[in-house]
Amino acid sequence: MRFATLEGRRLAVWGAGREGRAALKALRARLPEQPVTLLCSADEIVGLDPWPGLTICHQAPDTQALSAFDVIIKSPGISAYKLEILTAQDAGTAFTSGTALWFAERPDARVIAVTGTKGKSTTAAMIAHLARSLGIRTALAGNIGLPLLELLDADADLWVVELSSFQTGEAGPLDVGVVTCLHEEHLDWHGSREAYFRDKLKLADQSRKLLVNATQPELVARTAAHAQRVVFGTDTGWHVSAGALWRGERQLFELEQLPVPGAHNALNACAALAALEQVGCDAASAAPALASFRPLPHRLQRLGERSGIGYINDSISTTPSAALAALRSLQDARVALVLGGHDRGVGWDGFATALAATPPHAVVVQGANRKRVLDALRDAGVTCTLLEAADLQAATHAAREALEGAGVVLLSPGAPSFDQFRDYTERGRRFAELAGFDAACIAGIEGLGIA
Repeated sequence: MRFATLEGRRLAVWGAGREGRAALKALRARLPEQPVTLLCSADEIVGLDPWPGLTICHQAPDTQALSAFDVIIKSPGISAYKLEILTAQDAGTAFTSGTALWFAERPDARVIAVTGTKGKSTTAAMIAHLARSLGIRTALAGNIGLPLLELLDADADLWVVELSSFQTGEAGPLDVGVVTCLHEEHLDWHGSREAYFRDKLKLADQSRKLLVNATQPELVARTAAHAQRVVFGTDTGWHVSAGALWRGERQLFELEQLPVPGAHNALNACAALAALEQVGCDAASAAPALASFRPLPHRLQRLGERSGIGYINDSISTTPSAALAALRSLQDARVALVLGGHDRGVGWDGFATALAATPPHAVVVQGANRKRVLDALRDAGVTCTLLEAADLQAATHAAREALEGAGVVLLSPGAPSFDQFRDYTERGRRFAELAGFDAACIAGIEGLGIA
């Protein structure tokens, strides 16, 4: 569906976050005479610049309201499995998105799309950084923080696009699809583990070449049918061994130079280099530029030290597997881990079993899901100090006290932030404040847009 096909239709935009506002801006530019209805809550319109053709409706739309439109441009955070959406579709209402509209308008763009339960933002940013080091005019956009429609009329030689599981089914044909990893997540949006995996891997259907993590057997098995699948993480391709990144038998980069810690980030670097290789770039020549990569905020971000205690902000950690990877990256440190948040129904048993084998100094569990997390840890026989706190403020204080003047407080919640905060960014900034740092110094993601 293209913008031209929306002219004269009964049209709505659902959601007034950044994706919704990008859609409104594009509609106003492409179809200035087209009436548009905005479906959103009252607090979403703060700072919105309305125009005469825009009607704003604050009530949460039911099936009848949705069925009154021919086409609705839906924001990604609204689940496609909502009953009112499914019923409206049956009645003839078409749903699209900013992602789908961009791909329809830019069919000739050279695109690397990145998804994965974790690591997709870092991998996408690495690809863009490495491509630019080779002198390629590169766009970095999508779920990473810049809606594609904000760059609708921009030109780039290479587009690096991050897609969430809410967006993978909306992509059009693209050059390379990258899947960093696959773990259970977003069950409240997708409804089940199987639906999440199925939706995540819809990216494969649009990818001429598919690049997947060979260290994940289930991911490898689920993508085996793709005709042009390539893997990273094996000895014959880009992989990690003996403290370095290798391409086959050729060592190309020492991991001690990589600015982002952890084995998972080393694999993300492999994915980035392999993706560039798949679009015909000289990845080996780009590898040294990994040393100048700037880590993304809220991802194992070292805030500094206060009174002998270090603080690391990993607020982006919204799954148990992500929290476990964060802990493993600090295996030689004395760590007080802050866990917990919004309960999405994801299981904690596997995490608890792994923690029982190699426990940190202390674990402080906070937030809405704290009882379920604590029960899993206790059932698994985790032997370190286990503490319960009502919220992030109390948890940060308890973690600091548990370290008794030496060690690292690691915020890696393994859960979303919505029980207390608008998003993981707000949670990370609040943690920085509680730790005694200026949250305003936590910069946004560098490199968004075209360079």
